[in-house]
Amino acid sequence: MLILYPDIKPYKTQRVKVDDIHEIYVEESGNPEGIPVLFVHGGPGAGCSRQDRCFFDPQRYHIILFDQRGSGKSTPHAELKGNTTANLVSDIEQIREHLAIDKWILFGGSWGSTLSLVYAETYPERVLGLILRGVFLCRERDITWFYQDGASRIFPDYWEDFVYPIPAVEREDLLGAYYKRLTGTNELAKMAAAKAWSLWEGHCATLRPSHDVVESFSDPHMAMALARIEAHYFVNSGFLQPDQIMGNVASLEGIPGIIVHGRYDMVCSLDNAFELHRRWHDSELHIIRDAGHASREPGIVDALIRATRDMAKRFEGDYPTGAGA
Repeated sequence: MLILYPDIKPYKTQRVKVDDIHEIYVEESGNPEGIPVLFVHGGPGAGCSRQDRCFFDPQRYHIILFDQRGSGKSTPHAELKGNTTANLVSDIEQIREHLAIDKWILFGGSWGSTLSLVYAETYPERVLGLILRGVFLCRERDITWFYQDGASRIFPDYWEDFVYPIPAVEREDLLGAYYKRLTGTNELAKMAAAKAWSLWEGHCATLRPSHDVVESFSDPHMAMALARIEAHYFVNSGFLQPDQIMGNVASLEGIPGIIVHGRYDMVCSLDNAFELHRRWHDSELHIIRDAGHASREPGIVDALIRATRDMAKRFEGDYPTGAGA
């Protein structure tokens, strides 16, 4: 069973001003001359962590992390203005140009897979390959599964905690009810809603209960960004057309993809990955039999490390191997 690479520090951090409102945190680590790979975090709103660098061999990869609008170290925190999928795709392309990268690999899980796919379908000529985990196609039924009727039947105890802040008369539209509170002026109600929203996801993310995962979702700073931005996106259907990703899947032709998905993923059900793989002929699908949704589950980590190794082999000779920063 493969484990994460040792923790490394970035050799460069910077802030990229992408419009009049938003500044995006960007960092680089690993080998500056290596294979460029962009880590695309989930949520939207989750932000990156130092462990996200550790899926990649720092001698072979030029590792780029960024916090999406309103997330992590990007500012303003939890900001919803000018925060749409099209904005994020534009930001990724702006980062690529800013770093003078011709083509790169995108590595994304959950919402990160959504954004990676939309970017790849928009700029296929800029994508060397895709490594996706816990695929989320962001269709109406995928949103409904987790926030209205689906996962609620698997985790009725945690669901009870999730719906608790919402009066019974508003529970037919939980997304709308949460969005109202998360964008309202009552700060106590806003924080209570953010914590309940974030903990629901944290409790459902792993096959086996994980204190560390739940603890990370309990962080108030992260919970507020995650809840506000997720609700903002999902009440707007991810700012995507119906079935947009699958409708444009032909754009991925010729782009190699490795898909990793937990058999018991209760956040993003396996049919997301299965349907994508069936239509994307240059992809391979690895179903992890003893895993849920989270990227840190042992089986998921093992498969993702194998994926980054396999993807690196495709480009051996094109990029020099060296000492990682």
